[in-house]
Amino acid sequence: MISLMRTIIDIPDQLIETLDRMGTTHRKSRAALVREAIAEFLRTKSTPAAEAAFGIWKHRKKDGVKYQADLRREWESR
Repeated sequence: MISLMRTIIDIPDQLIETLDRMGTTHRKSRAALVREAIAEFLRTKSTPAAEAAFGIWKHRKKDGVKYQADLRREWESR
């Protein structure tokens, strides 16, 4: 079982209103939305930039090295 810790944070009224609207739309509590937001924040901020960029070209048709060479030729012609 996951252990939970209760904490107190100050959240501006505008964000609470947004959380309430999203909670209604997604049928989730404020607490669930805040937990998801924190998890997403930590996931994106804890991944080094180089690791996050790994595989960025895998769905492209042109090889990254060829793309780079084409760009360099374009720069040389100017």
